[in-house]
Amino acid sequence: MRTIVDLPEDHVQRLDAMCRAQGISRAEGVRRAVAAYLGSILGRRKGSEAFGIWKGRVRDGLAYQESLRREWE
Repeated sequence: MRTIVDLPEDHVQRLDAMCRAQGISRAEGVRRAVAAYLGSILGRRKGSEAFGIWKGRVRDGLAYQESLRREWE
């Protein structure tokens, strides 16, 4: 997909410097940046999926944690 993006000049300069250092095109640098951003967003969402996993369980989470710790005594 082709697109037009407006970036502040200092961002363009830093992007160009990074791309030159890595020997890649500006377009490849932008693709990698978008992929890294999306990966970080998706990674955060995966963590939020853990909320509520103890809902509906009879055993208290703290009691379970303490029983696990007692195994190491």
